Amino acid sequence: MGKNNNEKIHKTTIGGQALIEGVMMRGPKKVAIAVRKPDKEIDVRVDDLNTLAMRRKIFKMPFLRGVVSLIESLSIGTKALMYSAEFFEEEEPQEAKQSWTQKIFKEKAADVEMFLTLALSIFLAVGIFMVLPSVITNFVKGSISNSILLNLIEGFIRIIIFLIYIIWVSKIDDVRRVFEYHGAEHKTIHCYEHGEELTVENVKKYPILHPRCGTSFLFMVMIVSILVLSFFGWPNPILRVLIRVLMFPVIAGISYEINRFIGRSDLKACYYLSFPGLMIQKFATVKEPDGEQIEVAIKSLLAVIPEDREADKW
Repeated sequence: MGKNNNEKIHKTTIGGQALIEGVMMRGPKKVAIAVRKPDKEIDVRVDDLNTLAMRRKIFKMPFLRGVVSLIESLSIGTKALMYSAEFFEEEEPQEAKQSWTQKIFKEKAADVEMFLTLALSIFLAVGIFMVLPSVITNFVKGSISNSILLNLIEGFIRIIIFLIYIIWVSKIDDVRRVFEYHGAEHKTIHCYEHGEELTVENVKKYPILHPRCGTSFLFMVMIVSILVLSFFGWPNPILRVLIRVLMFPVIAGISYEINRFIGRSDLKACYYLSFPGLMIQKFATVKEPDGEQIEVAIKSLLAVIPEDREADKW
């Protein structure tokens, strides 16, 4: 596939996100959004990055950089997703009624609606992936007194809920299209890392799975959470939820450093650690793209590649 297998692969820090009929790529200094519009033309938007790590060296410190990167990635990714959605919004009738947010907040309505959407999403995520597994596990507390075992059971239930959720959403047609763009993103980055010219035909040769994927990071978060939360025993339900929320930045920071090490290393052990995340990609979050989707991913990646090839080295 592509270059000789013995040749050193250029592992890049450039990463992306699948959007609605598009792909966002984030490079060392720029972020690009490429979207296939309804008229089939490709719209490309490029913005300069201005992250906390670029402004303050302290945010480049191990563990802290993982938390900051996660928060900024969520912000950038959400804005990119909303931008791509704007191309496919149906035109409203001129006499359409104003929403309550438009009546109260006027020109700030869009920002308020985005905040409320994010708040609701976070609330549901905490409820489904933190509170629900803990509540279910509490039913077996009477027969199991070992706090480490209870945390292991809770973690296992959390993973099962996560797998059921992503497999279910992957069956939805619109989500499947997004996952196909996810595959286009991965294949394009593979092609770039192998030093081949970024053409549709070249990109098609590469696999849809990638070890440095957000899906793998999420799975690592769940594994690390089992280990970290085991240190806090099994207190009352309210305290358990509070501990899980407060410890999430610590868990995210540790998971980021582990994923960073796995991504850099060619050790067989690191491959085995990344294997569960790759399987989740294979069966749920990444699908095979077509040529037009690959073309969109190429446009996005080309816009963020730095002149100095070492600048985006992993």
